[in-house]
Amino acid sequence: MLYFASDYQETAHEAVLRRLTETAGEHLPGYGADHICAAAAEKIRAACECPEASVRFLTGGTQTNQVVIDALLKPWQGVAAAETGHVATHEAGAIEWSGHKVLPLPQRDGKLRAEDVRALAEAWRADANREHIVEPGMVYVSHPTEYGTLYTRAELEALAEVCRAYGLPLYVDGARLAAALAARGADVTLPVLARCADAFYIGGTKCGALFGEALVFPRGNEPERFLSRLKQHGALLAKGWSAGAQFDALFTGGLYERLGAHAVETAERLKAGLLEKGYELCIDSPTNQQFAVVDDALLARLEGRVAYGFWERRADGRTVIRFATSWATREEDVEALLAIL
Repeated sequence: MLYFASDYQETAHEAVLRRLTETAGEHLPGYGADHICAAAAEKIRAACECPEASVRFLTGGTQTNQVVIDALLKPWQGVAAAETGHVATHEAGAIEWSGHKVLPLPQRDGKLRAEDVRALAEAWRADANREHIVEPGMVYVSHPTEYGTLYTRAELEALAEVCRAYGLPLYVDGARLAAALAARGADVTLPVLARCADAFYIGGTKCGALFGEALVFPRGNEPERFLSRLKQHGALLAKGWSAGAQFDALFTGGLYERLGAHAVETAERLKAGLLEKGYELCIDSPTNQQFAVVDDALLARLEGRVAYGFWERRADGRTVIRFATSWATREEDVEALLAIL
């Protein structure tokens, strides 16, 4: 079986496992108040060029999204997101469960546009019945998007400008951030992200970690009593060093960047092979997710041989499927998949 269904199907990179093993025998304080988390946080601050940043280690992406959005919003506010955004489509209503509505906006290649955020804010302000309407209180984007596409630096800066003009915190979901940073032609770096966003997280689960996301408030702007909010959401990890140690490994010697680059390089080879064989790609993704349009005969041929992700069924009877490469994808597996195709 060839595994291309997702980018978190392997346990963890050997350097991460080794760093976890090195903590054995140490007696460490809980909840992230340990020297391992402190060292990892300092490496992340340096990489992001934000020395005043608050860094917290959580276990998963949906958990991080829910905690941050709940902490940044007032009870009567909602979060604006692209209609295809992860919080709007693939989190089982986790944001609504916390009492906040997701306010979907039009997307273009999976991306949210600054002008649509401005229009939403202006429409709410101009509505004489606004006290009866959910107020837009923040903006959510993911980089890369659900379609594997990227924001340019100019697009991200434009979003940040509009958000600041209307007092809307900009939050960036970085579950696959390593792939975004490594993509060819990408001009959004960690320092750029830290300057534009009011909060963002660096995804570890999809980039060589056993689990874990590093949440960054880049300007020392962590919400009041945030540790208590983590506790309320069941997101405060007692053995916090188990997450901190993984990021300590990932941010040592450029490992995070190398793992992201490998995922993108193998995806580029897969993409080139798909195009050579005449397959239609439903979107031009420069990252580690590739979306192919296939017929039922091919789906039957893949059955039991290739694990892939279902995306959508088209009106013409064909299906869009997703192939995701990862930090651990082997070149020979890409070639074997192309041979089957």
